[in-house]
Formats: sequence, structure tokens, C-alpha cells
Amino acid sequence: MIWPPLGRAQDGASRDPGRVKPAGLGRVTLRRVLPAGLTLDTSLPTWRGRAVRYVLIYLLMVVAMVTVRGATQHIRPELRAAQAREAELTTRRDTLALQLQSLENPQRLRSWAFANGMRRFTDADKVTETIAPLPSARVPVSPERKLEVKTQWR
Repeated sequence: MIWPPLGRAQDGASRDPGRVKPAGLGRVTLRRVLPAGLTLDTSLPTWRGRAVRYVLIYLLMVVAMVTVRGATQHIRPELRAAQAREAELTTRRDTLALQLQSLENPQRLRSWAFANGMRRFTDADKVTETIAPLPSARVPVSPERKLEVKTQWR
């Protein structure tokens, strides 16, 4: 909102009772009336004090951020080294997986087996034989238990 509001008289003949009258010809103060009847102090010493506080807060934040950066400057190189190790290990894992797949190839295993004198199951001599059944296990006989209950009503 532009102060003083446009379209209103500058001579203090406004209908707004909370409006502050200008001090002198063409001079307008920056003091406004707040809804609860409180006035907002916008004088030069107040703004200077605020500016000094804001600059001090800003400087404090800069010092804190520089301190944190100085305390954590070793993290970035360590992170880069860890990423390089991870990339190297991933490449090594992929290479070993390819080597393992080539060693476990079914054709390679079959040719190795034939070279070492092994035969296919379908080509091997088969011998059949009857397998004797296992002797039956005897269940131990437990003595009979008798339970006697006497009920007596009174």
C-alpha cells in the first residue's frame, strides 16, 4: 500500500481517524498507525539500529558457514576417493561375473568331462539290482496304565 493513500487529501482532512497528519508542507512522515492502536516506529535511529543488528546477524551467519566449511573440507576428497573405489570394484565384479559365466558354460564342462574319461549317463552300463527292504522297527510295548477315579459327593 502506498502511503499516503492516493486520492486522499494531504492536508489532514481525511476521513481516516488513525491517519497521522503531515508535518509541514509536502513533508510526510513514515509513521503509520497499526490496527491495534500501536504505532510503528520508523525513525532514522530505529532503522540504523535495525541495520546494525541485521549486519551483525549476517556476519555471524557468514562466520558460522565458513567455520562449518572449514571443519568439513576433508569430506569431499574422501567422498571422491570412495566413489572411485566403488567404480573400480563394480568394474571388477562385472569382469569376474563374465569370467565365471565362461567357466560354467555347459559346453565347456562337457568337453572337460569327456577329456577326463567321463561318459554320459545314457552311454554308461546300467546294472539293476533289487534292494532289500529295511527290517521293521519294533515298537516298544509300554505297560498298561490304569486310571482309577473315585468320586464321592457329600
